[in-house]
Amino acid sequence: MLKTTTPSVDGKEIQEYLDVVVGEAILGANIFKDIFGAIRDVVGGRSGAYEEEMGKARRIAFSELEEQARRLGADGIVGIDIDYEVVGQKGGMMMVSVSGTAVKFKK
Repeated sequence: MLKTTTPSVDGKEIQEYLDVVVGEAILGANIFKDIFGAIRDVVGGRSGAYEEEMGKARRIAFSELEEQARRLGADGIVGIDIDYEVVGQKGGMMMVSVSGTAVKFKK
């Protein structure tokens, strides 16, 4: 399935706009990842544990997005927007939300 952040695709004409589709994932980081992430924040460097969790959440959100589009009979999703949020009072959970418009292209 073709996915893009742009509202159109060069060389393809949109025949029908089907509906807005959304995929979301909320993942918690366990206590050990929190501790090691905090240590890296203090001494510098990248937090591989957090990057891995963010990637996992993004893959889940995109999978849900595509599944919704497939159920509508879409050929693609245009205008995709990706949002990242910290959820919870202590920021113990991460949320990734992906949305776009499911479309059918002219054959």
